[in-house]
Amino acid sequence: MKIKKNIEKIPGGMMVVPLVLGAIIHSIWPKADVTLTGVTGSFMIGTSVILFIFFFAVGTNINLKSSGKIAAKGVTLLLGKVILAALIAILMNLFLPKAGITTGIFSGLSVLAVLAAFNASNGGLYVALMTTIPDREVDVAAYPFFSIQSGPFFTMVTLGLAGIGAFPWPALVSTLVPFVLGMVLGGLDPDLKALFSPLQGALVPFFAFTIGYSLSLSMILKSGLVGILIGVAVVFISGYVLYLLDRYLVRSDGLAGWAASSTAGAAVSVPIVIAQMDSSFNATAGSATAIVATSVLVSAILTPMVTMMYYKRLQKRLGKQAANNVQAAPDQVSGH
Repeated sequence: MKIKKNIEKIPGGMMVVPLVLGAIIHSIWPKADVTLTGVTGSFMIGTSVILFIFFFAVGTNINLKSSGKIAAKGVTLLLGKVILAALIAILMNLFLPKAGITTGIFSGLSVLAVLAAFNASNGGLYVALMTTIPDREVDVAAYPFFSIQSGPFFTMVTLGLAGIGAFPWPALVSTLVPFVLGMVLGGLDPDLKALFSPLQGALVPFFAFTIGYSLSLSMILKSGLVGILIGVAVVFISGYVLYLLDRYLVRSDGLAGWAASSTAGAAVSVPIVIAQMDSSFNATAGSATAIVATSVLVSAILTPMVTMMYYKRLQKRLGKQAANNVQAAPDQVSGH
């Protein structure tokens, strides 16, 4: 049976399918973790433990010794994504209540949902797009530099600096510990990097299921429209900003910016983690998780489409330039 291939036919399937499965089980059997108890019961509510291992694996893939051009591109994409998300969240906080919108077609919309959706790019999707396009080695190598955005750290910092949330410094440090450990050990020993780095993809279905188990089908359906709108906004707003930064600040062609315009699958975990650190977000964590999950799905469809459309434009532009150079050459000879 081609289970994995069939799941991957769904955009973001390895994250979306286990999450929905967890929500279905919780909707039908809300006390499954208590009934099953033991190892299985502990797993179903063990999101934090799995995420620690996931973020550790991400950390092992970060190479701080890469060339300046690679680092410049990666850090630019990282800061561009994070700062844009922060500005949008601060602006929305002026108009939205702390508990978000609770009625109407925009029910579930909250600052936490928007910030989590905008704050991190889907690294697997980015790498997949860049590796299918020729001569994109620098773009692919830049991924580890902005992969750290997948965790809740930048979301917590933004909420804290904006006065939207309150997080003690141990909570902030705790979100960085797995990254730092992974970076240090992966940098010291290539064998450890080779051992743990591949775990990133393998762990996604596991933490997606545990997050889904904290939700319900009604919550996912209720937040669907808002999630779709947020997903579209993430692709076109963050994509355009990152395109501008990549083209004019990094002096590249901007393609990497569009390829980084999605919502990361790991961002689905952020609202739950934030609520664990600051209980004032408990009221919005569930709906925010559902919205972010929908944004992951929508952006996984739109980002490749927009990226390849822009790539075709680049190819046409390069073709015209090449044709103009060929035409100009005889003129220069005759004029000389």
